[in-house]
Amino acid sequence: MVERMTLIMDVFEGRTARLSLEEVAGSTRLPRSTAHRILDQLVRLSWLEHTEFGYGLGRRALGLGGGDGGHSRIREAAAARLHHLQIRTGLVVHLAVLDGAEVHYLDKVGGRFAATVPSRVGGRAPAHSTALGKAMLAWLEPEDVEARATGFIGRLTQRTISDVGTLHQELNRIRRRHGLAFERGECFPTIACVAAAVRGPEGPVAAISLAGDASSPLEKVAPLVGDAARQVSRELFPDRAKPAGRARRAVPEPERTWSPQAMDRLLAAGQYGDWQ
Repeated sequence: MVERMTLIMDVFEGRTARLSLEEVAGSTRLPRSTAHRILDQLVRLSWLEHTEFGYGLGRRALGLGGGDGGHSRIREAAAARLHHLQIRTGLVVHLAVLDGAEVHYLDKVGGRFAATVPSRVGGRAPAHSTALGKAMLAWLEPEDVEARATGFIGRLTQRTISDVGTLHQELNRIRRRHGLAFERGECFPTIACVAAAVRGPEGPVAAISLAGDASSPLEKVAPLVGDAARQVSRELFPDRAKPAGRARRAVPEPERTWSPQAMDRLLAAGQYGDWQ
């Protein structure tokens, strides 16, 4: 088994390599069923990752090569916008990536309010229970979502989504909201979040969220999160083509960002309970 796993890993010549099952089986001369079984095990153990574009090196393999999976570049691209969001809203701001069935927190900005939200840089949480995770899962193929969630989905609170069918319904609602994901008390009973994914040519690479107490008027600040995620995406992928794929075609991505004047009017709306 170790020899066959090594044969498969040796086929991937770099961090950007993407291979289909047929290409792996052909290069290793392993039976297709054997290659598929070993690939599935390597994906579950994070040595490889699987997207609609094929198989590629995963977190563990990239870590052995001295890299961090591009996390430093993502943090650098997002840093100024995270601080701007925190100053603008007074809420706690998170930056996270998707790692299997979990979100991995890369950054947290919140000043003296950060201690009120029980998350930490380097920490993890089940993706299906967080706005960050759902924002990224919404742009994956349904089969990928099920592969990540099956066996891992479960309740953290009374509000947590606890089955894959309900999760798919929620992800469909997120796509209809142009990628904005909400959660109230699903991960921590007293915390609410809104998030949007940072998307690249091959799907979501990270997500940004605003978090506050369960009564926070998140609908009012949600456009700010979506705008920040789009700006980070453009900085990371300035030449990115329109993403393809069944899930990503469901809702076209807006091309323009909100102007500062529009943002000021938006934040003022609802101040006296008239938000719709």
